[in-house]
Amino acid sequence: MPLVRRRHSDLADRRFKEEKVFTNTSLEQRNTEEACLRLFEKAEAALTELDDDLPVLNRTKTMGFLRRGLRQLSEGYECLDASRPWLVYWIVHSIELLGEELTEKDKSNLVKFLALCQDPDGGFAGGPGQLAHLAPTYAAVNSLAIIGTEEALGIVDRQKLAGWLNKLRCSDGSFTMHIDGELDIRGVYCALSVARLTNIFSPALFHNTDQWLLRCQTYEGGFGGVPGMEAHGGYSFCGLAALLLMGKERLANLDTLLSWSVHRQMSLEGGFQGRTNKLVDGCYSFWQGGLFPLLHKMLSDTTEMSGSLPSQHWLLDQVALQEYILICCQDHRGGLLDKPGKSRDFYHTCYTLSGLSVAQHFSLGQSYSLNVLGDSRNELVPTHPIYNICLSSAARASAYYDHLPIPDVETS
Repeated sequence: MPLVRRRHSDLADRRFKEEKVFTNTSLEQRNTEEACLRLFEKAEAALTELDDDLPVLNRTKTMGFLRRGLRQLSEGYECLDASRPWLVYWIVHSIELLGEELTEKDKSNLVKFLALCQDPDGGFAGGPGQLAHLAPTYAAVNSLAIIGTEEALGIVDRQKLAGWLNKLRCSDGSFTMHIDGELDIRGVYCALSVARLTNIFSPALFHNTDQWLLRCQTYEGGFGGVPGMEAHGGYSFCGLAALLLMGKERLANLDTLLSWSVHRQMSLEGGFQGRTNKLVDGCYSFWQGGLFPLLHKMLSDTTEMSGSLPSQHWLLDQVALQEYILICCQDHRGGLLDKPGKSRDFYHTCYTLSGLSVAQHFSLGQSYSLNVLGDSRNELVPTHPIYNICLSSAARASAYYDHLPIPDVETS
């Protein structure tokens, strides 16, 4: 059954109400809404005139944008010299979401490059010869799992990775991003994600981590970067996913987290904002939208909630999110972006496509439904709700690592 598009005339009535109190924030919100409304109106007119299955994901041009990025980057990416494994991950994950394959030459070249980023003492750096850091370690491990060859999966030095993670662990259960580095909830998620995916997890390595994470949940319901900070979409995903990776998700306040999460979807635009009173942003299609499969699974396991949950869709407006991504976030040259008026980049391409995948696929136990706006050309490959690599990549990595012994690391 085709999904029902929202009407432009109805959306116009959902404009932000300033109540005669104008601020820079309210003006930016109104400008963003007007830009989206123009695109929604244009898309509705095209649908009427062409009688076609619109909107359409521009796969061909987006693939061209991604493949070029594997070989040559513009000077604008020079500032990301310490994030090169991230660039690899954003590109290769986008390609796998589109159902496309890397060439064998590209796979081998990427593995050789990521091997140069692996620190002799464990972990991966943002580039060859740089300092090992949890963020590019997460990106590198995910990239190697996506590439999925024996060469790729075999380069991770699991013993040294476990020892390095132990050096980053703090007594309260948190993790610094690098030795003597900054500390926030991203570090905990990245550490747990690579530990679980490569089968080096141990309870001792993450002793007290659940308690530190719970201190990051705010009165709003979301998670902040550290205890006492404002709730934020990316941090909330990291917090809930980290608790799930430890099997401690029941300790969080799910009711307030769900309430905070559903209120981050913008009524007019259809996409998500990252924090209260902020603008919509395409990347939060995953950072916020990706919370809902996790929440749905947890709530479905709760006896008092299981019977009242929908059985064919997540607890978000999946049509509205797909409209925002396909109508407002596509660059005509290929690639995706934050919001109308912004430039395309690999980061937003990756996370808007990840959010689009979440919005299309509902899977819970034996129940599955496909909810694709437009025709089958728009359908993406399902992504793993915790690791954010495609399901086949996660399964292949688990099959490789899970039969290997867990490294023995002396923890204090």
